[in-house]
Amino acid sequence: MNTKGNHKSESKGQSEFIDSVQVNYFNYRNTFFLESGDVLPEITLAYHTFGKLNETRDNVVWVVHALTANSNPTEWWPGVVGKGCVIDPERHFIICANCLGSPYGSTNALSTDPRTGSPYFHSFPMITIRDIAKCHELLRLHLGIEKIKLLTGASMGGQQALEWSVLSPNTFEYSLLIATNAKHSPWGIAFNESQRLAIEADQTWKEDRPDAGLKGLLAARSIALLSYRSSQGYNKTQADDEDKLGGFKVNSYQRYQGQKLVNRFNAFSYWTLCKAMDSHNIGRNRGGIESALSSIKAKTTILGIETDILFPL
Repeated sequence: MNTKGNHKSESKGQSEFIDSVQVNYFNYRNTFFLESGDVLPEITLAYHTFGKLNETRDNVVWVVHALTANSNPTEWWPGVVGKGCVIDPERHFIICANCLGSPYGSTNALSTDPRTGSPYFHSFPMITIRDIAKCHELLRLHLGIEKIKLLTGASMGGQQALEWSVLSPNTFEYSLLIATNAKHSPWGIAFNESQRLAIEADQTWKEDRPDAGLKGLLAARSIALLSYRSSQGYNKTQADDEDKLGGFKVNSYQRYQGQKLVNRFNAFSYWTLCKAMDSHNIGRNRGGIESALSSIKAKTTILGIETDILFPL
């Protein structure tokens, strides 16, 4: 990795490889060089751990979250991560880091730029999926984790997992990639650009304030939902009284889902991470996609969903 300089890092609240329900923070106090050629003067990554590292240190499961999730997979992946689940803290040492650019504790556009003493806002640099994967690798090295039994992620999380599998091929034994791709498609980029156009249409977006662009974010999330759901699903769950002229169930559903995201996210992070998804291309500067994929050593399972229009089979 091109981090250039001594690896100075610190961690607050870090447990000794045991269950840490509270969020931990890894503070990397070096210049972090981005794929674009830009830099971040330092970075912070929020992360959770669950379970305990066993004596042979071979029970690590690293979960990578998608676009708007946080570092606690027990909240957003119930039935998969948790006691009695397939990823179980009683058997596994589970790690999940909040990705660079996300607002749940990691460095993002609302973080303070140490060079100015003010939030980055619109000056936050472009980051790529490869940059985010490098952050995971820095945290792995900081925690002293040599081998990871299973790496798993879906959607943007799967993109990060795939990129990390290429960056550090000897680290992972198994990989589970769900509803993701090796290169973001023009179709996927079009959805993201449409969401950014919605944010741009909000007259507050150009202002340097934490709540800038929130009405646009609501509209953006409504657009995104169309790529997360299928027509079959909408037609089944949002069917309405045939005599209605307006006020349809699906109208309130779209607004409700948009407002839910507005209440917990910000337009700057959404903009940053959508741009990062657009950048995803596992083959960039590696001789192409097939060449990059051939370097992966993890035993990999790829799971797709037949009705998925964003990440089709």
